[in-house]
Amino acid sequence: MIEIETGTDELLCHIENRVGVITLNKPHKKNALGDILTPALRRTVVTLEEDERVGCVMLTGAGDAFCSGGDVSGMGGGSSGAPKSRRDAIAELVHKQATLTLRIHELAKVTIAALPGAAAGAGLSIALACDLRIASSHAFVTTAFRNIGLSGDYGSSWFLPRLIGLSKAKELFYTADRVNAEEGASLGLFNKVFPHESFREDALAYAAAIANGPTNALGRMKVNLNRGMAQSLRESLVLEAEHMIGNTGNGEAKEAISAFMAKRTPEFHKG
Repeated sequence: MIEIETGTDELLCHIENRVGVITLNKPHKKNALGDILTPALRRTVVTLEEDERVGCVMLTGAGDAFCSGGDVSGMGGGSSGAPKSRRDAIAELVHKQATLTLRIHELAKVTIAALPGAAAGAGLSIALACDLRIASSHAFVTTAFRNIGLSGDYGSSWFLPRLIGLSKAKELFYTADRVNAEEGASLGLFNKVFPHESFREDALAYAAAIANGPTNALGRMKVNLNRGMAQSLRESLVLEAEHMIGNTGNGEAKEAISAFMAKRTPEFHKG
């Protein structure tokens, strides 16, 4: 296991079996986002993207929660600095969102949200921004925004309808109902649900199976799938062709073909 420095105890990071594990570490506040944790998360995601020892990135939370969203105790109390104009406040939030959930969504490596417990508000947005979501049997999600009189941010209104359909997404926004692990799996929110007792071990094994695959090919698959949601079939065919030709003959493809011919498991990352 290789420890990665994040600059704060509120965010932990290590690499294990090619999985870059990022742990939100404020269990006393259900891993709420804040002025220390969130900038560290932005930096660490990029650090792992650039690290060749990392095949995929897994985000999780310490204790019994994934992330409860923004720290409500810091909301609505005003600020000590000069008040921002509406335009400046909007620009600042757009930048914060683009450098967190948009960055995760577009990361060159596969991202996995591993939920040991609750994901709410912007915490849910972070989970939705990941490529895959796995959950403990004790986990649940809630949009939560209506409970504090806010409309939502960090892309939840974009991600959620694409995963579960517009009508159900509207219901979850308007009611802030909790969706437990079983229902989340049936809706397509969760790719896997693991027993609470073995969740951390199961989550790492799930991520490691992806992390030790053909990293470059998986990254290109991610781009194909993400862009395919917003472009024509003709455009997708061109993109697929570019990526297929780009993969052909490289080390990953050669190893996969060699392993297939020898009837063995490919080893994409030796040494």
